[in-house]
Amino acid sequence: MARVGTALLELRGAQKSAKGVSLYSRFVNRPAGRYLAAGSYALGLTPNQVTLVSAAFSFAAVAAVALAAPSWGLGVAVWAALAVGFAFDSADGQLARLRGGGSAAGEWLDHVVDAAKLTALHACVLIAFYRFPEEYGTGSDGWLLVPLGFQFASVVTFFGGLLTEKLKPKPAPGSPAAAPSTLRAVALLPVDYGVFCLVFLLLGGGALFRWAYAGLGAVAALFLLTFLAKWFRELSAVRR
Repeated sequence: MARVGTALLELRGAQKSAKGVSLYSRFVNRPAGRYLAAGSYALGLTPNQVTLVSAAFSFAAVAAVALAAPSWGLGVAVWAALAVGFAFDSADGQLARLRGGGSAAGEWLDHVVDAAKLTALHACVLIAFYRFPEEYGTGSDGWLLVPLGFQFASVVTFFGGLLTEKLKPKPAPGSPAAAPSTLRAVALLPVDYGVFCLVFLLLGGGALFRWAYAGLGAVAALFLLTFLAKWFRELSAVRR
C-alpha cells in the first residue's frame, strides 16, 4: 500500500495539460487512470501490459454488443467494460511517466489499440442492428448507414487530431502552458469517448438506444466539420 501511495503522490504532479480535454476525461477518467496506474506500478506491470488490459476490457464489450441480444443487464456490463477499458487507456500513459518515460513502440501500440477499438465498436453496433432488427427497430436498411457514418466521423476525428498535434510546432521549452478553458471542456462533452460509452446503458431500451446513438453520431459529424476547419486554419500558418 505504501508503494501505491507514493506512486499516487508522484502522479498528481505529473499530469498532462488539461487543455482541450473534456470535463469527463479531466475529472473522471484521468483520476481513475491515476489510481489504476499506481496499482499497476505496485504490481510491476509495464505500460504495454496495461494497454493490453485496456484492450481486453474494450474488445470484450465490443464483442458482447455484436453477439448478445440487447437487454438492460447487457447495457450495464458493456458500459462498465468500456469505462474500465478507457480508464486503463489513461493509466498506461501515466504509468509510463511514472517509470521515467514511455517508448515509441508503446505510443504506437496505444494508438493502434485506440483506432481498432473505435472502428470495431461502431462496426459491432452495425452488426447488432442487422442481427436484432426487431429489438432495435432497425428493419429499414437505412439504419445500417448510421453506424458507418458515426464510424467515419470518429475515425477521421481521431486521426486528424493526432496528425495535427504531430504537425504543429512544439512550444518552446519552459513556456507556460495555456490555461484550460472550462467552457471548452463542457463543449467537448458530447464527443468525449467516456460520455459516448454511457449510451450503451440504453441497450435494453431498443429504439431508445438507436435514437440516442444516432443523435451522438450527428453531433460527432458536426464536430468533425468544426475540427477540420480549425485544424486546417491552424496548420495553414505552419511552414515546413
